[in-house]
Amino acid sequence: MEVTLTKNNFNEEVLQSDIPVLVDFWATWCGPCRMIAPIIEELAEELKGKVKVGKVNVDEEPDLCDDYRINTIPTIMLFKDGKEVKKSIGYKEKEFFIEEFLK
Repeated sequence: MEVTLTKNNFNEEVLQSDIPVLVDFWATWCGPCRMIAPIIEELAEELKGKVKVGKVNVDEEPDLCDDYRINTIPTIMLFKDGKEVKKSIGYKEKEFFIEEFLK
């Protein structure tokens, strides 16, 4: 299950998480975001308990976008121990996340 992330819960849900967190910065009007959404959803189900998956709506959370310098969407970031460790911009296949991004 994906967690909706806001500036109010980002610190607790992402930066203080005991497990890695995959964060999807997206928007409803973004075609590639809609294409990658089912992949992110599948990852959330398959990795439950190992990786937390959260989504940030860029239109509703401009401050978070500024904080993490999000200029292009979809941007997928991986956080471990409260730090950004990986970043992917644009649409990617599911295999990319499983074989490269989450290793």
